[in-house]
Amino acid sequence: MSLEILVEFFVQVVEAEASDIHLKIGQPPIYRLEGHLYKADCPPVTRDQLLELMSEILTPGLKEAFDRNQEADFAWNMNDRVRFRANLFSSNGEPTLTLRYIKNAVHTFESLNLPAQMAKIAMSRRGIVLLAGTTGSGKSTTLGAMLNYINDREFRRIITIEDPIEYIFKDNKSVISQREIGFDTDTFQTGLRAAMRQDPDVIMVGEIRDRNSVETAITAAETGHLIFSTVHAENSVQGVLRILDMFKPEERNQIRLAVSQTLQAIICQRLIPSLNGRVRPACEILRTNALVKKLIIEESVDKLATAIETGKEEGMMSFNQALYQMVKDGLVDQETAMRFASNPEALHMNLRGIFLDAGHRIVGR
Repeated sequence: MSLEILVEFFVQVVEAEASDIHLKIGQPPIYRLEGHLYKADCPPVTRDQLLELMSEILTPGLKEAFDRNQEADFAWNMNDRVRFRANLFSSNGEPTLTLRYIKNAVHTFESLNLPAQMAKIAMSRRGIVLLAGTTGSGKSTTLGAMLNYINDREFRRIITIEDPIEYIFKDNKSVISQREIGFDTDTFQTGLRAAMRQDPDVIMVGEIRDRNSVETAITAAETGHLIFSTVHAENSVQGVLRILDMFKPEERNQIRLAVSQTLQAIICQRLIPSLNGRVRPACEILRTNALVKKLIIEESVDKLATAIETGKEEGMMSFNQALYQMVKDGLVDQETAMRFASNPEALHMNLRGIFLDAGHRIVGR
């Protein structure tokens, strides 16, 4: 299979709306479509073929980084219509490439089937908003939709710090500057610190990775900025714990207080196979209210799940509540909802019309 045929394969799977492509020497190209992996019906990728592709897509700096670290993250514009987020890495001494297709169009909440509460969160004036979820759960896409929502409605100064830049934004009502790690700034931390001197209203940091990033984000939020970022966590409670666990035990009291005062929301996503063959996001939403602040300060983070369950009037939503509604709306079947639920037993009871309050008493609905 020539390089030209391989590139044509990229075009075909993108047109089929595949999300990822994996190239491993000795295997046919593999692609992910609607959450499932498929092998392409074509010959295995050869070493010469992959090396030729690398020579086409790697800049001298990226090649140097790969030779030094045996891995490199970057964005690749295959043409005017097709853009990938790429990760090149060494496996058993051989190069291996993963490509994530980035759609040119920045999505809206409606096109992504996200809950209406997202709009209010996006329009927060200050504080920290975290998108949580596992790899491939759509965090970056949702972040793009949130920035797009602001850009369509308000004259604000927005700075993004990304690794690599994914969605390309065009100024609408806002003025947006996008900075890429390794090209425009060295690290998330240095980019975030520099952003504080660039007169921002909104800062989007691709990922909260360490305590220094947390401290800088908190400082930015305390001085009146709105900070968007992501954290790898399976739910909102774990997201709070991930932040706190970046600090030593003797520092926890101070950081719990700071987090309670600056955290606006945590939105955690899971992509659920729907009845129409596509995936839809189920969202858990934690909003910071007086109870949530109290639980964080008092180190009772384990009780946040109950606060979410009972915080519907303040815009909160648990995964079980989201899945329950998706089943009732005929979007997802019961078996699938049970598989993705945080508490399958409780969801099963809900679907039978049985609901419990915080004191485990049966309540009507």
